[in-house]
Amino acid sequence: MSTELTAAIAGLGLGASLIIAIGAQNAYVLRQGLRRQHVFAVASLCFVIDAGLITLGAGGFASLLQAVPSLPDIAAWGGAAFLGAYSLRSFHAALKPGSLTAQNGEGTAGGSLRAAVLTVLALSLLNPHVYLDTVILLGGIAAQYQGTERLAFAIGAVVASGLWFYGLGFGARRLAPFFASPKSWRLLDAFVGCVMAAIAISLVASQLNG
Repeated sequence: MSTELTAAIAGLGLGASLIIAIGAQNAYVLRQGLRRQHVFAVASLCFVIDAGLITLGAGGFASLLQAVPSLPDIAAWGGAAFLGAYSLRSFHAALKPGSLTAQNGEGTAGGSLRAAVLTVLALSLLNPHVYLDTVILLGGIAAQYQGTERLAFAIGAVVASGLWFYGLGFGARRLAPFFASPKSWRLLDAFVGCVMAAIAISLVASQLNG
């Protein structure tokens, strides 16, 4: 397996793990999908915002980290700690699962496209965790890669974002019964926790071996 493909798979896995977590944005996308209201616009806006922040993190922020020799190591250890804590949070959520239904979406969504766009912007850009996940965490991990490998990592994360938002929006009708089941969220949270823990361990191992 090429190093670029390995980096792309890492980006895909991390991007998916970060974005799948239950939250207001995902609840709103699912809600719009269930109601079949402006699904393409909502999913596209979520994807564009996410892709832009991922690009910013993997490009500008990662380059800044590489310009200061000590910062990539700090970012790697910090990322490992964050991922480790996030994995524990996911495992905890797996023990006490919730459910996601159309009524769980937040915001003041009406039937108009303008209302849907404003709601997405609020849920996406006013959430500090969005910047922590995409710009800081993904950017810090992307700094561990060079050249085409970093590009592949970013592409993998962007692909995960697109697959999730469009899949959740347009597949909402079929996915609703699955996501309404606490058992299904338990399995999903456990999967997210395993992926997070695996990436955290790989970061620690790379730092120790380096």
